Amino acid sequence: MNVFRLTGDMTHLASILVLLLKIYATKSCSGISLKTQELYALVFLARYLNLFTDFISVYNTVMKLVFIGSSLAIVWCMRMHKMVKRSYDQELDTFRHYFLIAGCFLLALLVNEKFMFPEVLWAFSIYLEAVSTIPQLVLLQRSGNVDNLTGQYVFLLGAYRALYILNWIYRYFTEPHFSRWIACVAGLVQTALYADFFYYYFLSWKNNAKLQLPS
Repeated sequence: MNVFRLTGDMTHLASILVLLLKIYATKSCSGISLKTQELYALVFLARYLNLFTDFISVYNTVMKLVFIGSSLAIVWCMRMHKMVKRSYDQELDTFRHYFLIAGCFLLALLVNEKFMFPEVLWAFSIYLEAVSTIPQLVLLQRSGNVDNLTGQYVFLLGAYRALYILNWIYRYFTEPHFSRWIACVAGLVQTALYADFFYYYFLSWKNNAKLQLPS
């Protein structure tokens, strides 16, 4: 494992911890898109179906369990926890995410590295992860004001994908026969989706001001 992947994994883990902190400490999910959290849960379930059949390392297995467990816990909390679900911005979180699911599954059937069930599911999870933050970004643009923990969560989520691009570039030059071009292209698309958010995040950080996005 190289430093870019390790840093990316830790950044991803940090984003989840920040989100869990926001939910459990404040008993609020205001500013968080349930649609995005449901998409992430689907991403991890589709990608890690091999959890109990293909053992790579203890680290790999633990991280898979953490991502699956935390994503399902967040979805459950936003849907079922009485105090938390009261703060859910349902009127703002209206992006039709099932179109993203259908489009990504169709794309996975057409464009994959090998037309086999595990590879199609892997491609589907990669495509879906690339666009899974769209409902979250749309919600933030509609609400305008972004609280500190939500801003940090989204920033860390975007930084994790950017670090993974460096990981893939590193692996391309150091590992023979590395050909995960689907992941590279999807990662670039996902990072590009964060460009506008990153701009306003750094602007607010520079000016020591509250993060606000143009509606």
